[in-house]
Amino acid sequence: MMNLHTNTLTPAICYGEILWDVLPDGPQPGGALLNVSYHLNKLGMPASLVSKIGNDTDGQKLENLLDNWGIKKHLLQTDTEHPTSQVIAKMNNGNEVSYEIIFPVAWDFINDSEHIKTQIRPSTYFVFGSLASRNSVSRNTLFELLESDAIKVFDINLRPPFISRDLLADLLHKANIVKFNQAELEMVQGLFRGSFWKESEQIKFIQDHFNIPEIIVTKGEFGASYYKEEKAWHIAGREVKVRDTIGSGDSFLAAFIANHYRGASPEILLKNAIAMGGFIATKKGGCPDYKIKEYQDFTNKMF
Repeated sequence: MMNLHTNTLTPAICYGEILWDVLPDGPQPGGALLNVSYHLNKLGMPASLVSKIGNDTDGQKLENLLDNWGIKKHLLQTDTEHPTSQVIAKMNNGNEVSYEIIFPVAWDFINDSEHIKTQIRPSTYFVFGSLASRNSVSRNTLFELLESDAIKVFDINLRPPFISRDLLADLLHKANIVKFNQAELEMVQGLFRGSFWKESEQIKFIQDHFNIPEIIVTKGEFGASYYKEEKAWHIAGREVKVRDTIGSGDSFLAAFIANHYRGASPEILLKNAIAMGGFIATKKGGCPDYKIKEYQDFTNKMF
């Protein structure tokens, strides 16, 4: 096992996909966990990314971006057999995006869990999604890491055909904080034979079923809700001029985690996260360049 210096430790570790979103007007860096890492760093909460790139030009370009953005890459792996990931993104009506996710790619083969474990502490926010479990190699590594004492943040990314009820159940059982959008919440309660109409009842069903202390539900321009144990908070959103929705949910989660880490109140957690999701929706791509003051000004106008 490699001995790592403690100065590589970060308060957040994001596990999952790093890729190029191939859009009609050209490629953009992306992947839910790359997006979350990017925004956490922008918000002053250093993040390390656990992922894998190919030994190719696309991978080198992503590695260069991580250097430029200040995202720690000591846990980034290189695969000599599989290419760097690409996702073919298509814009539908209403600026919604559909994706063709190429398989297999480098991040399907993340390994070396013992090395990664040296970076995890009980105070570490370990952020993961469901998509990174679609192949057995990355899935097995993820489950070994989920045995740690970290604060485990599960961002559900249900992408057909990579949906398995049993796998989803195993991931939910491991999570301390889970983020859904409304469609995902409906789908997940249905998968586990819930038939509730009210959001609060759907949440209680899932919390009881999987013993999840904290759940977030995002609702686009209608805001978000936060459920913690027996309490709930709801903040309305505001309509914004959407450029595209790529990475909006990921930026929401990053802002939520950064404020959670700093001990913010539930109302502030939600307001800052809603504002970040709206702010990024006004820009192109999941990792647009911006100054923190722009985001703060946007937040002040929204609330």
